[in-house]
Amino acid sequence: MFAENLVALRKVHAMSQEELAERIGVSRQTLSKYETGESLPDIEKCKALADVFGITVDDLISYEKSAGMGLGIPPRGKHVFGLVKVGEKGQIVIPAKARTVFHIKPGDNLIVIGDESQGIALIREENLLELLHLAGSRD
Repeated sequence: MFAENLVALRKVHAMSQEELAERIGVSRQTLSKYETGESLPDIEKCKALADVFGITVDDLISYEKSAGMGLGIPPRGKHVFGLVKVGEKGQIVIPAKARTVFHIKPGDNLIVIGDESQGIALIREENLLELLHLAGSRD
C-alpha cells in the first residue's frame, strides 16, 4: 500500500523522483526503492513525505483507494467517507467513520446548508451558532 500511495501522490503532484528525493533529503535511488517496495523509509522520512503532500502519515502508509471510492488520498483534514443512498423521504445514513470523526451522536442537531454550484453540506448546530457568534463579534 505504501509504495502505491507514494507513486500515486508523486504523480498527482507532478513531481519527478529527483524533485521529491531532494525535498525529503534522500537520493533518487533511495526514493525509487521506496516506490518499488524494495525498502521502506524511517519514520522521519515518512513524516517528511506526508508533509510534502499535505497528508497524514497514517494515510501515506495505509490509505486504501477503495475506501475513498477510488479517489486518491485526500489532503490532511479532508475526508471521503463513501457513498450514501437517499431514501424515499430524503433520509440518509451518515457513515460510522464520519460520525466518529465529527463526534455526531444520536439526537444531535445538524443543519443542512447548500450552494447550487457546489452541493450540500451538514454542519453541527453548535458549530454554526459559534461561527455566527464570531462573525457578529467582528462587526
